[in-house]
Amino acid sequence: MIPSQPESAIHAAAQVLPYGSWPSPLSAQQVASAGVRLGGLVLSGDRLLWTEGRPAEGGRTALCSRVLDAAIGGGMAPVIGTTLLDPPWNVRNRVHEYGGGSVASDGVRIWFCHDADRAIHQWTPDATGAGGQIERLHGSEGCSYADLSWCGHSRQLLAVCQDEGLGGQEPWNRLIAIAVEGAARGRAVTLASGHDFFSNPTPSPDGSWLAWLSWDHPNMPWDGTTLWCAAWHDGVTHAPRVIAGGTQESVFQPAWSPAGDLHFVSDRSGWWNLYCCAVPGQGAAEVHALSPLDAEFGMAQWEFGMRTYGFLADGTLIAIARQDGLARLGRIPAGGGRFEPFSMPWNDLRALQVQGRLICCIAGSPTRGECLLQVEPEQGAWQVLGTDQPTIADALVSVAEPVRFPGSGDMTSHAFFYAPHLPGVEAPAGTQPPLIVINHGGPTSATSATLRLAVQFWTTRGFAVLDVNYGGSTGYGRAYQQRLRGQWGIVDVEDAVAGAQWLAQAGRVDGARMAIRGSSAGGFTTLAALAFHRVFRAGVSLYGIGDLSLLAQDTHKFESRYLDSLVAPWPAGAEIYAARSPLKHIERFEGALLLLQGAEDRVVPPNQAEAMYQAVRQKGVPVAYLLFPGEQHGFRRQETVIRALQAELTFYGKIFGFTPADAPDPLPIANLA
Repeated sequence: MIPSQPESAIHAAAQVLPYGSWPSPLSAQQVASAGVRLGGLVLSGDRLLWTEGRPAEGGRTALCSRVLDAAIGGGMAPVIGTTLLDPPWNVRNRVHEYGGGSVASDGVRIWFCHDADRAIHQWTPDATGAGGQIERLHGSEGCSYADLSWCGHSRQLLAVCQDEGLGGQEPWNRLIAIAVEGAARGRAVTLASGHDFFSNPTPSPDGSWLAWLSWDHPNMPWDGTTLWCAAWHDGVTHAPRVIAGGTQESVFQPAWSPAGDLHFVSDRSGWWNLYCCAVPGQGAAEVHALSPLDAEFGMAQWEFGMRTYGFLADGTLIAIARQDGLARLGRIPAGGGRFEPFSMPWNDLRALQVQGRLICCIAGSPTRGECLLQVEPEQGAWQVLGTDQPTIADALVSVAEPVRFPGSGDMTSHAFFYAPHLPGVEAPAGTQPPLIVINHGGPTSATSATLRLAVQFWTTRGFAVLDVNYGGSTGYGRAYQQRLRGQWGIVDVEDAVAGAQWLAQAGRVDGARMAIRGSSAGGFTTLAALAFHRVFRAGVSLYGIGDLSLLAQDTHKFESRYLDSLVAPWPAGAEIYAARSPLKHIERFEGALLLLQGAEDRVVPPNQAEAMYQAVRQKGVPVAYLLFPGEQHGFRRQETVIRALQAELTFYGKIFGFTPADAPDPLPIANLA
């Protein structure tokens, strides 16, 4: 834990220091070490499996495990699990570039995707449960695999296969089943094909039915997906039929109840709600809502393996519902009824796993970063299973304040505000803090109120932070999400600008020292704000998009038609792309710019950042550019995170005119007077 200052110091006369120069005890090294990414939860008997993306190990994704006790002891004390696979094993995949669903188990054996060879491997534990034999199960040249699931009846491992070895053509996606035993071991058969994308191969409890999702260009999975169900025997699917969905309805996470009824999440009502369908038999499927609510039981399916609900042994449904950007975990009686939330301090929940009477998920709150959580199914008593991530003393935390403000078109927009805070330090009277506006990636995604040391890094130095869920974000219903259709680069930018101006007008921040930053799609919002508005004095773009036409022509399959709905169909809408692209309007740039980029990024290639740097430098505006070898889309290595944070702090100090308490980081800024 990062300690706060001594209690005596807090109550003594406060030290008066300018905003931005506060001596924070939270270093860039500590922020980087807290960047462990939790994911891949799988319940396997009485054992919980999960993955950890570890910056300190070069960004490697480790596979971890611990045995669960059905009795919940309660409390916050972390209990660390066991790392099952040592380096060089890297348990991740790159299907859709974002991966997910890299682990499956039958209760004994574990199957996992390995990044280096993109193949699926099998780990069979020894008597100790901590060691064992690893064998390659299946892999083909040019193929990657994701969304692994086990079917005990057919004795097959199900997966999404993406084949990129097609000689310049778009990758081919399909569902496959892989034999894991006998003479056919490692042999794969195709279960479903003929659509651009597939996910969620889900066998029924008796193994006689298989459900899955598909969607086609130009849709993304949150625009419209189709839920299929087919009879399944002899390892082959028969007579598939559509249960729900289409081009205007987003279906998320099919799952079977213990009684054999097919459940799914759909936004047909305007909200991602839960539905049930008794599939077996002939005729049209009869679908009914389980617990209608103006809340989101689904999420934007950026990764495989995302789950927001599951079933106890008696059929009770445990689910995560999100309202106004905050999540709750609760129960729905078998067959439907009122959603009954548990009383818990956690308001950011994901990766839910339910089996028998075991409930586990990843959870966070405004005062605690993400951790593994086990929950008791009756009253919601909880226990932190833990990770080894460092946390921060409560006295240092700037707690997220949910705010609403008039955004684009005077429509209500949402954000979380963090005030500057460091015990024992205050700013000179009559001054207001500099502001950093953060824009999340996606753009069809959302930020949360979970404690993040990357935010506290700024607040403990005297910055205010506004973390914006601009129009187009998820968690507020389909209508809010669709505000961005055809309006990317307008609504998101106007919301960021409006939020900053709203705070400045309220006297909570210094309107002359406001910065905007963002990653990926948030980087585009940052660049567009600098190009088309005169509100922000500085901007930081992490692997952001400067030229939309370049992105439309040079990105991976999953997002290759994403801009059709966000901007306009390409190439028919080329004029709109040019009008929205910051790179095409360099003459309007005035704010200083810092560009941070991964050299191996396939989602937003480095040519975007390089073109922006050269153009802004030639314009005569202050600009700096750092390229990080070995990094892809999203920084994974500890040394990268440290360097990027230190450079950003130095950048703000030079632009806003303060001296950070930290040792200055060498950052050459072109055109800086």
